[in-house]
Amino acid sequence: MSKPSVSDLDSPPCPRLRSVLETALYVADMARARAFFEEVMGLEPFNADHRFTAYQVGPSVLLLFLEGETLETVVLPDDMGTIPPHDGRGWVHMALAIDREELGAWETRLDAHGVEIEGRTHWPKGGESLYFRDPDGHLLELATPGIWPNY
Repeated sequence: MSKPSVSDLDSPPCPRLRSVLETALYVADMARARAFFEEVMGLEPFNADHRFTAYQVGPSVLLLFLEGETLETVVLPDDMGTIPPHDGRGWVHMALAIDREELGAWETRLDAHGVEIEGRTHWPKGGESLYFRDPDGHLLELATPGIWPNY
């Protein structure tokens, strides 16, 4: 006997998801990662401690977590609640939206910081992407409009 699929179950309609609010990268060296994201990418932290740093990127938040420092439940003060354990290993990919007219300035900035551009893509709908790595090997992408139906 097979398990019923989600479509077979009598469930209420799915509520709408608005957007991706947070993206997390796990880093081996917080000082090195912060130097990259602040000096090269121009981000300013709005919250940080020994195990994480938070940056606002447009309407979203980029979180850097120190590998192995989020393996225990975090109990927040004043009965605010808890954050369950999480962690990650290996290279991940993240794309950052940029204006088309900023593409050249980003190429110049990355070059000035000795960051190698590993790949370039010219998408069928007119968007362009530049790919490069952060110090932990994560693949970062700078993307102009015209790569997805919503961007």
